Amino acid sequence: MKKEYDFSNGRRGALIPQTGKTRISIYIEDGLLEEFRNRSDACGYGYQDMMDEAFRNYLHGCGQPVDAETLRRILREEIARARWPEAQRGPTGENEQQ
Repeated sequence: MKKEYDFSNGRRGALIPQTGKTRISIYIEDGLLEEFRNRSDACGYGYQDMMDEAFRNYLHGCGQPVDAETLRRILREEIARARWPEAQRGPTGENEQQ
């Protein structure tokens, strides 16, 4: 081992840069984390990968927020149904909503 090292050309950070994932610190409920770990042990899949998949599925399922035009259309339809219950009936006279 040398007595002195020259770090004048050194750079901070990881020697091998990682791509695709970023290290962060977050707080997860103990029970939730334990459940991910138990499920990952049962299927042989990493718990962090399972969490990534759960986040991804949640984001794909959320869709975009409702814009003002869509909200107005939905409100008009719901108000019309509340005022005129017969509008909810189908062609046979039965209620369409089950």
